[in-house]
Amino acid sequence: MTIISATASFLRSARAERDLSPHTLGAYASDLRQFADWAARSHVLEVGEIDRKLLRRYVSFLSERRLARRSIARKASSVRAFLRWATLQKVIPADPSLGLKVPKLDRPLPKVLKVADASALCEFPPLDDPLGVRDRAVLELLYGSGLRVAELCGLDLQDLDLSAGTVRVLGKGRKQRQLPVSRPGRRILELYLHDARGRLLERSKQAAVETALFLNARGQRLGPRSIRALLEKYLRAEGMRHVSPHALRHSFATHMLDGGADLRSVQELLGHDSLATTQIYTHVSSERLRTVYEQSHPRA
Repeated sequence: MTIISATASFLRSARAERDLSPHTLGAYASDLRQFADWAARSHVLEVGEIDRKLLRRYVSFLSERRLARRSIARKASSVRAFLRWATLQKVIPADPSLGLKVPKLDRPLPKVLKVADASALCEFPPLDDPLGVRDRAVLELLYGSGLRVAELCGLDLQDLDLSAGTVRVLGKGRKQRQLPVSRPGRRILELYLHDARGRLLERSKQAAVETALFLNARGQRLGPRSIRALLEKYLRAEGMRHVSPHALRHSFATHMLDGGADLRSVQELLGHDSLATTQIYTHVSSERLRTVYEQSHPRA
């Protein structure tokens, strides 16, 4: 089977059988198209012709292009997934990517806001405008409950239970989790639902968005790009350094640990499958402790 035809089958299978996001499927398609084009220039057209030597040459090719280590790792991971599928489907007898080495990733510590800065940011949007009320509710959920941006954008009205103070989130792998909503978050969400959301809904020409919790200025479901834009607007107005919306999730986790929460509870709140993923936040807290020590102890 040719690499191109096998890639098409792999993508169809991934789309049908695996619960992957459109972003992940798009990355697979792009990465495997690039690999197929490169392999063709090396006169390798069939999946059965791929061997360990060819894969090592491909990783070297990516490195020579001065791509970031993370990009190289992702592209190699896409090829690995493809070849693992090809092995399971008996397209090839063995997986030539087993044991393939790629550049190690330097995992950077996540950017985290100070507690005072995060609180000030949440309270900055004005309450005399429906968009300001919405923005404050968005920031309260990102920081107060640790939601991912995609999770927040996907929220519907029925996912919110203000009487119980919880929000139901559909996370990665379509796994649901029930998260607490902070007291300030509950107050601003009540204000948003009581008045601001209805005023935004009046601007909509699509009845289908009536289920969406958060609406944009046109009364349609709020998207990730809009959230990045609103965050940047308030950061500039506050004179704060640029951070991504995900930094509010990082801040949520770090401030929970700083406040005495145990790692397993933070893992559950974040929706991480592995505790190892959550442990990076212990490093952030350790960095802060080191800074306090060096600033405070006379022998530091």
